[in-house]
Amino acid sequence: MSVRTLSQRALSRRTPSRPAPVRVGGTADILVAACLWGTTGTVRTFADGASNVSIAASRIVLGGSLLLALALVTARGGLFRLLSTPRDRTLVGLGAVAIAVYQAAFFVAVARTGVAVGTVVTIGSAPAFAGLLGALTRQARLTPRWLAATAGAVAGCAALVGGGESAGVEPIGVGLALLSGLAYAVYASVASAFITRGEDDRAVVGMLFGVAAIVLLPVLAMTGPGWMATPSGALIILYLGGVTTAGGYMLFARGLRTTPATTATTLTLAEPAVAAVLGVVVLDEQLGGLALAGLALLAASLLLLILPSRK
Repeated sequence: MSVRTLSQRALSRRTPSRPAPVRVGGTADILVAACLWGTTGTVRTFADGASNVSIAASRIVLGGSLLLALALVTARGGLFRLLSTPRDRTLVGLGAVAIAVYQAAFFVAVARTGVAVGTVVTIGSAPAFAGLLGALTRQARLTPRWLAATAGAVAGCAALVGGGESAGVEPIGVGLALLSGLAYAVYASVASAFITRGEDDRAVVGMLFGVAAIVLLPVLAMTGPGWMATPSGALIILYLGGVTTAGGYMLFARGLRTTPATTATTLTLAEPAVAAVLGVVVLDEQLGGLALAGLALLAASLLLLILPSRK
């Protein structure tokens, strides 16, 4: 069964005839989450002796376990309702696999092509993928304002990549970052499909990340979790799993209550801006004038998207 058919059926109980209005509270939640995610690539560089796959797996195992536990305490009924039909179970599986692919591909991409460029390509490509998925599944109508803001943001990301040669841009790393962006867009679309039809956002994010944690638990065991036993390793995984994953994705899910997935993924372009700044300031990655111009264009595009339109 196609993703389009699954998404259409999942939304059949509540499909708006017009794009949902963007609320300030929802955009603020998503922007805060994006800023938290922007710190992950830099924090990962301090995890000596840990492989990229081990970092990704440990982050999801801890964060997913916390999110699932929270859902069991606060939204147990909604949690089990997500497994009540075959199509919902299929969507849950699709979203969980997308989370696992997104995380693993992202950390490998960052290792191969640098924090700034890897993050920019991953999150910069996600809005375009999300827009295509939204159009294909008829979850959202692409407005001229969204198209202009996303085009400007993607162009800004392209300029940031073009000006980041000294940060170690590599074609394979860029390809993995694009794969990560596609997987992220799939996760955001699945989560949005559940939440906009009225499901509890805590249950949705708890179920998706809980299943992803189960999927990645054997991977974590095989990649050697011993690095987490050191004081620095414990602090790093607590931050990546507890703050950026559990906290960040809970904020993101809450923001999806009032923000369409296409808009939400464009708002997360704040993440590469934070990552680029941290890459330059903390890791001494070098970005030229073209890259800085790309950052400015990216910021302007985000403002175009989040500022309220005239009635």
